[in-house]
Amino acid sequence: MDTLRQVFGYNSFRPGQEDVIQACLNGQDSLVLMPTGGGKSLCYQIPALLMDGLTIVVSPLISLMKDQVDALLTSGVSAAYLTSALSRPEQLQVLKGVQDYQYKLLYVAPERLMQPDFIRRLQDLNLSLFAVDEAHCVSHWGHDFRQDYCQLGQLKSFFPDVPVMGLTATADAATRQDILHQLCLDAPFVYQGSFDRPNIRYTQLQKYRPMEQLSSYIDGQEGSGIVYCNSRKKVDDISAKLAQRGISCAGYHAGMETSEREWAQRAFIQDNIDVIVATVAFGMGINKPNVRFVVHYDLPRTIESYYQETGRAGRDGMPAEALLLFDEKDVARNREWIGLNENLQRQQVELQRFAAMEAFAETQTCRRQVLLNYFGEYQAKACGNCDICLDPPKSFDGTLAAQKLLSCLYRLEQQVASQYLIDVLRGKKLKRIIENGHDQLSTYGIGSDESDAYWHNLINQLIHQGFIRVDITQNAMLKLNEAARWVLKGEQSVSLAVPRITLNLGRKSSSEGRNHDKVLFAKLKRLRKAIAEEEEVPPFVVFNDMTLSQMAQLLPTNDAELLNVSGVGQSKLQRYGPAFLAAIQEHMAEQ
Repeated sequence: MDTLRQVFGYNSFRPGQEDVIQACLNGQDSLVLMPTGGGKSLCYQIPALLMDGLTIVVSPLISLMKDQVDALLTSGVSAAYLTSALSRPEQLQVLKGVQDYQYKLLYVAPERLMQPDFIRRLQDLNLSLFAVDEAHCVSHWGHDFRQDYCQLGQLKSFFPDVPVMGLTATADAATRQDILHQLCLDAPFVYQGSFDRPNIRYTQLQKYRPMEQLSSYIDGQEGSGIVYCNSRKKVDDISAKLAQRGISCAGYHAGMETSEREWAQRAFIQDNIDVIVATVAFGMGINKPNVRFVVHYDLPRTIESYYQETGRAGRDGMPAEALLLFDEKDVARNREWIGLNENLQRQQVELQRFAAMEAFAETQTCRRQVLLNYFGEYQAKACGNCDICLDPPKSFDGTLAAQKLLSCLYRLEQQVASQYLIDVLRGKKLKRIIENGHDQLSTYGIGSDESDAYWHNLINQLIHQGFIRVDITQNAMLKLNEAARWVLKGEQSVSLAVPRITLNLGRKSSSEGRNHDKVLFAKLKRLRKAIAEEEEVPPFVVFNDMTLSQMAQLLPTNDAELLNVSGVGQSKLQRYGPAFLAAIQEHMAEQ
């Protein structure tokens, strides 16, 4: 408790942290499952400070290691990282510091850790703990399997007396069992926290003119956000279009130059740009607590990926949003891509995982319940903070509308894609329609009383209900299924949901529920940014938004009062306290 208060500035542990720490101090192996932002890092950082030797933290990304070490150093903790990004002299300096026990924590990548000469070097040291972050990477069943993680099971044979702690935010039952097996954990303490992130609002829109939907959504948001796309080409295209609309953004994908990617990531983490448009190459371990929204422009392949990517929002505990833009065509494309996998066992696993993601996207019940149930955390009560709860779907008898669509598709000989079908239905006087003679069809113009967006949504619903299918081998042409026959004959009725292509859920601002002085909050953010630039660290390393919000609410005027603010420990009090107290006092004097 003293370490928690004095070093990290928190007055109480989060659920599970104390039990994990105690097991570690008892020399026990452990597996820690906590949601992103749930406080996994403290589970090994506090034991590292309380035990005699060196703690080795295995991490897959250089950027994550640097951010973690920066944060520890500002809290007065001696830590270092050893990566290929350091020059040879810098690496030798870190290794000398390790030999001289200058550090309590050393962050390394798995491939570096398992090199024979590095293992030999470690065998001469007093080691207190191995912490394996992002432990799901060790499992073939995990959504982000990495070959380098496979060797980590050998740690137990090299260091039988050193406890190993695996940590992850995303693992279903099969992955959890595999982590225990792959890391060779001996009678481990297993802590599985709630997967619920109650501060994240889960929402979905039917994709229709998605660039307009996306830019309109971002315009209505406060603060930083991530937009995920499933291809590099889309990242380049969308980031360019958002920039043209005046949105401060950058793209990020594996096809970019390393220097470009590093610039984009730093600019985002340091609050120099508001939005990053990225493939899933951007993400694991992005330690930026004030991301206020995550948008999935395309449908993810697994619930695990979706959960982990949306979990990058609201890590500071303040309100955040996750928006999924959904199109039935994405379902067909994903199934086709998965079908290309020549490993049939892996293909079946991926199809099962994708079916769960599809079910989440198409649910008519509380989204959070569906998400949590997938991870085996059953919730009887609806959450009240997703689009289904806040604006429940409304049904109507869609038989006549369905007959209009299906009969028009039949008369077009099932040789058209969605937009052409809608253009004929709405009676548009387009050159190609007239040239094809489709303005002479009996169904031409029978849907003119509704918008493009309305018919686009109904087509998706009819695909979902099995009346129409998308033929991806023929440029996404629409085809009638056998079930359509009974609707066209009037022998089967169709129930449809009232289309929804815009969100109308009431805005949930990042400061909602916080009775803080908003003018002072803005001043403190500017001060934080100036200090961060001077020290060349991300702003959240100084203080996160939750800490600034509490300062603007409690208005501390001396050291003792500032220490009562969550996130202010002794080191940060000495380092930043005078500047923030002066800003608060100056603001109060002006009132």
